Amino acid sequence: MAAPSEEAPQPRRPFGRRLLTDPARLFQHNAWDNVEWSEEQEASARSKVQENSSQLLPQDKQEEYEVNAKRYWDDFYKIHENGFFKDRHWLFTEFPELAPNRNPGHNEDSVCEHIYKEESNNEGLGSCENGHCSLETRAENQLNLMKSTPTFCTEELAPQKHGEVNQSYEDYPGSSASYRILEVGCGAGNTVFPILQTNNDPGLFVYCCDFSTTAVDLVRNNAEYDSSRCFAFVHDLCNDQSPFPMPDESLDVVILIFVLSAILPEKMQCVVNRLSRLLKPGGMILLRDYGRYDLAQLRFKKGQCLSDNFYVRGDGTRVYFFTQDELDDLFTRSGLEKIQNLVDRRLQVNRGKQMTMYRVWIQCKYQKPAASQL
Repeated sequence: MAAPSEEAPQPRRPFGRRLLTDPARLFQHNAWDNVEWSEEQEASARSKVQENSSQLLPQDKQEEYEVNAKRYWDDFYKIHENGFFKDRHWLFTEFPELAPNRNPGHNEDSVCEHIYKEESNNEGLGSCENGHCSLETRAENQLNLMKSTPTFCTEELAPQKHGEVNQSYEDYPGSSASYRILEVGCGAGNTVFPILQTNNDPGLFVYCCDFSTTAVDLVRNNAEYDSSRCFAFVHDLCNDQSPFPMPDESLDVVILIFVLSAILPEKMQCVVNRLSRLLKPGGMILLRDYGRYDLAQLRFKKGQCLSDNFYVRGDGTRVYFFTQDELDDLFTRSGLEKIQNLVDRRLQVNRGKQMTMYRVWIQCKYQKPAASQL
């Protein structure tokens, strides 16, 4: 079983925001960011989506994927453990809020250089398995960015054997911290551990949760897991009876990396509302996720569509492809204010195979109004 592809922001490439029509120029680089699509290309993408969504899965099958969502991700982590994803050290360039006291220029050049080297040396781009379009293999891990474990909504309460969550907030984990971060859908810890390594603020405390019990096991059993700075717990984000270990208005940052797209669309607003309540006034939600007409969406076949722009992969995991307006509506309805909402259209090239891949992601930052504005 494969995992969803994820992509790291890449160093700037020449000819950004241009139509790339010259094949000789196209294959001079491994990646082009901010690539403008032609009208023909967008029409072709729209046509492919219309075709692959023309046949919806029966309702009983859709319900089966919802009920068994946890099992699919437990199986994934039992197979791959912590060997599939690379740690996301690029996060601090895109989301400096994760380490606000860090020197903005610190390691930035070296991070970009590392990404470029990984990208230039990787000729194994474009593999697809079970409906996941992955740009990494276990042997050829490009520094990629997609969500390890999206959180799903089910009717059953996820087991809480890992760090029992108590609804009494008198002395909760991290209660004495001055800066608190929650990552939703932590997977094996590829975001959490870079945060703990990079942010040396003694007042920092990081919470991380996942729908998969197996994933939380991997985090808690990692040699770098420090219970004095971190608390990992199993959580069903969509179940409003599933308690968080921290009270409302206690978090500075909530981070969602390719997570929201895995939630049933009709439950997304409830999820965003729950997370918004956890933010302090001035706190922020950081998101990166799939955009409409991404390569992964175009490669789905008939019979894999659940509803408009929502699909099931061959391994039973699900994915939605957003527009900027859809995300803006979700966050503003929950009372947050837009700081950033941008679309990243990227062209990735496998020069060995003379193969091009158009990726589309959306990156957002939304902030809870300061107390004086509430």
